[in-house]
Amino acid sequence: MDGDALYKYSPEAHEEQVKGKPWVNNPHYFQKVKISATALVKMTMHARSAGDLEIMGLLQGTVSGSTMIVMDAFALPGHGTHTRVNPEAEHYEYLVGYVETIQQVGRLENVMGWYHSHPGYGCWLSGIDVSTQMLNQSHQDPWLAIVIDPKRTMSSGKVDIGAFRTYPEGYKPPISTPSEYQAIPLNKIEDFGVQKDRYYQLEVSYFSSSLHSHLVELLWTKYWVNTLSSSPIITNRDYMAGQVTDLADKLEQAEMLLHQHHGRSGREKNSGTQEDSQLGKLIKDGQKTVTDQLNGLQLQVIKKVLFSGLGENAGEDKDNMQISST
Repeated sequence: MDGDALYKYSPEAHEEQVKGKPWVNNPHYFQKVKISATALVKMTMHARSAGDLEIMGLLQGTVSGSTMIVMDAFALPGHGTHTRVNPEAEHYEYLVGYVETIQQVGRLENVMGWYHSHPGYGCWLSGIDVSTQMLNQSHQDPWLAIVIDPKRTMSSGKVDIGAFRTYPEGYKPPISTPSEYQAIPLNKIEDFGVQKDRYYQLEVSYFSSSLHSHLVELLWTKYWVNTLSSSPIITNRDYMAGQVTDLADKLEQAEMLLHQHHGRSGREKNSGTQEDSQLGKLIKDGQKTVTDQLNGLQLQVIKKVLFSGLGENAGEDKDNMQISST
């Protein structure tokens, strides 16, 4: 199915898809998420606009079999704190008004999920996020949770995003293949570890329409100078400094753990497993930080070579024109 077809919403088709509620008997029923380029841009810009504060918004779309389709997204008013964001009464009031307004102009897509940001600490669900998602799944399923990290997005140049659904209360998930590794800050590791078996991650892909492709071309024509003149090294210097500090704290913790084990007598043969695992994760965290920095430096070098060369060539052309005119 192409992007233009995915943008065509049918209330009747949506009702046909959800009337049997197949996800009730299969907690893993939904496996994939397709996000429109429009929704992705709006969520990313909203997350970026708040800096270090968390933001929240809602998703509109439908489902097609075991795939959830996010057609659009809209921001909710206000910001959260540096560590959490919760739906409040004003958000629900805004939601009702927004849905009534867009229906008047023919936008009939259902609200089918929410998104929020984790500035600098990865895409996963905290304890509060899990509770919020479980509550909404129990009352208005199908419901999706999306998390965006604007700091890591700016650092890597690739949108850092995750889509999640929670398990029913008391459900014990089967042992699954570990998902792609992501660095978790030291002060978030405990919350991450406690909650990680209460939800699962869906595969994310994107789609766009022919109209959206044209709009992107127009935006690039207008903002290409700002895009090329920006530097991720300068923009994310505070984030990168925080990453280095977090690595130092983790190394100190690993060193303390290593000394504790060496101080014990009669250690078991596999007593170093925990230290090895922790050091292995530290190596991955360090590699990720270095890679982001190197990518930023390479980008700066490439732009310097390109634009410095253009400047020099322009100067030479000007000199040649003056000589020829004389």
